Amino acid sequence: MTQRPATPLPPPRKRRRLRERASLTRDQLAERMGVSRETVRAWETGRRTPHGREREAYAELLAGFAAETRPRRGRTSPRRKAAARTAPVPAAAADAGTAVRPEGQPSGSRPSARPAPAQAFDALYASCAPGLLRQAYLLTGRRELARESVERAFRLAWERWPEVARDRDPAGWVRAAAYDAALSPWHRFRRRYRHPEPPPGDAADRALLGALLALPPPYRRTLLLYDGVGLGLPETAAETEASTPAAANRLLHAREAMAARLPELADPAVLRERLAGPAVAERLRAAEPGAVRRGCERRARFWTRAAIAFTAALIGSTVLTLRTAPTHYEPPVPPGATVRGVPPRTAPGPLSEEELELRTKLRQEPAHGPERLAPRPG
Repeated sequence: MTQRPATPLPPPRKRRRLRERASLTRDQLAERMGVSRETVRAWETGRRTPHGREREAYAELLAGFAAETRPRRGRTSPRRKAAARTAPVPAAAADAGTAVRPEGQPSGSRPSARPAPAQAFDALYASCAPGLLRQAYLLTGRRELARESVERAFRLAWERWPEVARDRDPAGWVRAAAYDAALSPWHRFRRRYRHPEPPPGDAADRALLGALLALPPPYRRTLLLYDGVGLGLPETAAETEASTPAAANRLLHAREAMAARLPELADPAVLRERLAGPAVAERLRAAEPGAVRRGCERRARFWTRAAIAFTAALIGSTVLTLRTAPTHYEPPVPPGATVRGVPPRTAPGPLSEEELELRTKLRQEPAHGPERLAPRPG
C-alpha cells in the first residue's frame, strides 16, 4: 500500500502573515479548525506540524486566505508602491527562472537570454544598497557601522543566492539581514564602537537622528519600516517578529516620542516624508557590487582553507598520538618492601661508634701494597 504524500504547507512565518491579512485572531482560527489556541500558535511558530486531515484542512484554509488577500491587477496602494521602489524585479527574477525582457523587445516575443547570477546580484545591490545605507545610518547613528551592516547583509545574500533569488521579496530579505546586523547588541563590546561618532552637520538632521536614537531599537525599527520604507502593518509585524497589535503599539509610542521631541513631526505625513526621502545629508557611499562579491568569495575560500588545515592538523595529531602511544599497560613501580628477611635499601644514616673507629683506623694506617706514584716538586 502506497502512502499519499503530505499536503504542502507554507513556511511558519507566512502562515501567521496570511492569518493576519485575513483579520483573524488565533482564537478565531482555532475555533474554525477545531483545535486549541496553543496548537495554532505551535503551527505558526514551527514547533509543531499538523498531520492527516488537520493538515489538509489547514492547507486549504491558508490557500483560501492567500487567494482572498491577493491584490488585483491595476490596483496598488500608495504604501505598496513605496515598498515596491526598493524591490528589484529583474534581480529577483534573474536566478529564479523568470526571463527578463531586454529593452526594445516586444512583450509578446520570447526573451533570448537570462542574466547571470552575478548580474542579477549587481542589479539588486544597485537598487537597494543606497536606501539601505541611509536606513542603517538612521538605525545606528554610525556611518561605518551602517556601511558594514549593509555589506554584511549583501555578502550573506551572495552566499545564499539561490535562496534569495527565489524569494518573493529579495529586497526584504536583504533589508531584514541588514537591520539585524545593524541592531546587533554585540557591537557594544567592540572597541571601535564604544565612543559616539560626530553628529551630522545640519541642525535638522541632528535633531531627527537624536530623536530616533532615543527610541528603543524595536520601536526604532518598527517606525522606520512603516513610515520610512512604507510597509503595511502585517508586513512590519512579520519582519520585526512581533504580533500585529504589538507592532501597532510600538508604532504609536514611537510616533508620540518623536512628536514630543520634535513637534513639527507630529503629522505622520511629515514624518513619513522625512524618513522616506534622503533622511540625512550625509555622504554615505556603498562599495561596488563586484568588490562585495569578491570579498565574499575570498572570505569563503579563507574559511574553507582554514577548515581543511584544521582537519589536516587534527588528523596528523591523531596519527602521531597513535604512533607514539604505548601499546600495552605498564604498571607503576611499587615502593620497597622486606623480602625474606632482606631489608629494603635505604639511604645512609649516622655511623655507629664501631664504624667511626674503623673509619679512623683506615685513615691513619695506609693499606698494604705498592705505594702510589705522586709527582714531587723538584
